[in-house]
Amino acid sequence: MACVTIVAGLCLLFMGFYSPPSGEISNSVLIAFGEVATFAGALLGIDYHYRYKK
Repeated sequence: MACVTIVAGLCLLFMGFYSPPSGEISNSVLIAFGEVATFAGALLGIDYHYRYKK
């Protein structure tokens, strides 16, 4: 799930790079990617916590 979320965030960044105005990534796209990356990190952390919990 986390890997799919990261790939979706990267696709969002690339689509923002190629949409007009070309070559400029909007702040909203960068904020959305930050939120996606934070969510994916949380998923990985929760998975790690419960997988190796003693």
